[in-house]
Amino acid sequence: MVVSHFLKWIGTARVSERVAAAAALARAYVDRELAFEDRCAAEAALTLLLDDASAKVRQAMAEALSMSRHAPVQIVAALASDQPEVARFVLARSPLLTDADLIDRVATGQKATQSLIAGRPVVSMAVAAAIAEIGEPEACLDLLANGGAEIASLSFRRMAERHGHLPAVREALVSHAGLPADCRHMLLVKLGEALKGAPLVLALMGAARAERMLRDACMKASLTLIEATRAEEHAALVEHLRLRGDLTSAFLIRTVAHGKVDFFGAALVALTGQSGQRVGALLSGGHDTALKALFRAAGLAEATYIVILRALKVWRDVANGKRVAGVQEVSWLMLKELGGQGAEGELASLVKSIHLEALRRNARGHALAIAAA
Repeated sequence: MVVSHFLKWIGTARVSERVAAAAALARAYVDRELAFEDRCAAEAALTLLLDDASAKVRQAMAEALSMSRHAPVQIVAALASDQPEVARFVLARSPLLTDADLIDRVATGQKATQSLIAGRPVVSMAVAAAIAEIGEPEACLDLLANGGAEIASLSFRRMAERHGHLPAVREALVSHAGLPADCRHMLLVKLGEALKGAPLVLALMGAARAERMLRDACMKASLTLIEATRAEEHAALVEHLRLRGDLTSAFLIRTVAHGKVDFFGAALVALTGQSGQRVGALLSGGHDTALKALFRAAGLAEATYIVILRALKVWRDVANGKRVAGVQEVSWLMLKELGGQGAEGELASLVKSIHLEALRRNARGHALAIAAA
């Protein structure tokens, strides 16, 4: 259809005819089938169609132009600001929309607009950050499910902070391979708080017992979390625990008893301000006097030194291939330093609880192995 004839005809055509014509003209424009003068006229005609009374006409035009880098920028921008059923094609896939355009629409758009942008084939770190900061839960879910989204650690944290109390978002975050360790711990705590406040839990246990069980469960889960945390993420996890007040002497003693020496070192780096290289050297081969000075600088109680040193020596031998040992043996040797099973006091109770937990875990594993044989 010649563009000049199209412009004369458009005023009297029916909606269905205008829809077909708008789609055909848009496709001809992006496919570069028109001569230069006709392209200029076609661009004018497409601009005129932005004012068409029928959303179906604008929708057909948006669909035809949405995936092309050769579409008129001003027309794409206008379609992106149109009503949702028109804008969705452009918002979801147009390569002409810049990060600034998309961020602006995340900030001012409706829930559906945010979700469309979160599901684009490629979502930059800046756009992902905007969705994480102000997006609705549904948009965050779409972002987390998008393999083409580049999500910064800070954006994971903001989604965990803002929507981590929602089961669907919490599950999507935990399932994401890129979730930092400190965010996993945050979600773990949120889950525990949700369970602690559940009416059934309160009815069965009471508030005090539920609080105690939550604390114990979070500590055990934190140890498991450390196992799955890359060494380069230890510092972030340490800082997260420290800000929460969870980086206690009791927790550090547990980490050493369970052989999490690298994490223990990261905690000492944060608490003392000394370099990771120096702390690592002391933990792997330092004398007791130097290690005690390190523990003192970290603010650990002097009474804890004896059990920490005993555990470190055993794990050193294990690392050097001089012996085979696990948490059960290490915790028993730590307890012996305090006087054995008859020892009393908070520190002895802590080490005894670590040893009993190891005994139960090993016995359970042995029973399961027998049953499976």
